[in-house]
Amino acid sequence: MKRFAACCALLILATACSTKAADNEKGSSGADGVKTGAGVTDKTITLGVMTDKTGVFKNLATAITRGNELWVKDLNAAGGVCGRQVELEVVDHGYKADTAKTLYPQLEPKVLGFLQLTGSPIVAALAGDVQSDKVTTTPASWSSELLSNPYVMVVGTTYDIEMIDGLSYLQKEGLIKDGDTVGHIYVDGEYGANGLRGARYYAEQHNLKLRDVKITSTDTDLTNVVTGLKGDGVKAILLTTTPGQTGSALAANRALGLNVPVLSNNPAFDPVLHEGPAAKALDKLYVAASTVPYSSDIPKAKEIAGAYKAAGYAEPPNAGVPYGYAVAEVWGSILKKACDNKDLTRDGILKAMQQTTSADTGDLVATLDYSKPGAPATRQVYIAQPDADAEGGLRSVQPLFEADEAKTYRAPHEK
Repeated sequence: MKRFAACCALLILATACSTKAADNEKGSSGADGVKTGAGVTDKTITLGVMTDKTGVFKNLATAITRGNELWVKDLNAAGGVCGRQVELEVVDHGYKADTAKTLYPQLEPKVLGFLQLTGSPIVAALAGDVQSDKVTTTPASWSSELLSNPYVMVVGTTYDIEMIDGLSYLQKEGLIKDGDTVGHIYVDGEYGANGLRGARYYAEQHNLKLRDVKITSTDTDLTNVVTGLKGDGVKAILLTTTPGQTGSALAANRALGLNVPVLSNNPAFDPVLHEGPAAKALDKLYVAASTVPYSSDIPKAKEIAGAYKAAGYAEPPNAGVPYGYAVAEVWGSILKKACDNKDLTRDGILKAMQQTTSADTGDLVATLDYSKPGAPATRQVYIAQPDADAEGGLRSVQPLFEADEAKTYRAPHEK
């Protein structure tokens, strides 16, 4: 009898675990005939934000959150979506995967989807949960490796393509040429590895001699690394690093008299670098990113900058503000499509996302196509350079473009 009871208990536990996602999707139809599930009532739609307020990417992540908030304010003032107001549930994981794993089960049952999930280590730690819970999630992480998960919606292009487009720009400007030696400093993990993947692809197309150096996220002084690259005769340095590491590499580039152009992925720059020891070396840096700089004169970007100032936020702005707004705009398009489909469940959101072939954000990022499994939603980037006089610390030097090499590149999970 005891053995029978134990077996029953195990069976009940297994059944409960296997039906968690189904429980969240026991949708019902409201008075408007729209099917609803987790995070949705007749009056509200709740989206989750798991951000970094206290870790190494806190400045970027906080700015993204502010952009999210500005969109919610605008949307709700205009009547919301599907007859409902949008609300955000915001938590801080401090860029710690263990903390994120603890917070996720507390937040997940309350939300329809995640408007923001910051950081490659955090996304990697929660990827299985996101898929099993069928919760569409926008990462503040741009690795093409994430595209194997159908519930991950990357807004913008990916680190590998940022590097491909960025190297194409350097070559177009005559800063590197076929056959040159270039160095790539990249942080250990999915972020760094994905940036390196793009650099390797471009190097193969142009016979570049690539000298790659892996560092850890805790490394702070890159002088010895840059000294080694100088000895290798590099004509450019590529960075898939944290902002602090970017500052160290730039300072060494200048102090050692190397003074070669430096290309970085989008998270590697932070406006605080203008105030540190790398300030005089920033003129060598080029940043490849899908989103406009905060200082952009694009009408939508100017509108958001005005709203940011009017909101009275204490934090200095950066490119995360227009990006956060753009992410939310894409979510708005998907919510409206799901509403038209009469299905605001998690299954309905996935279907609406996969039906989205031209999400438009007013050029905050390029037009996005989510109908091709495993493929980046766009392959276009802006190129920007640091400018202490520009709000947000960057000025655009190249409008949206897509390199020929980016067109031929296949991301690891493209179908």
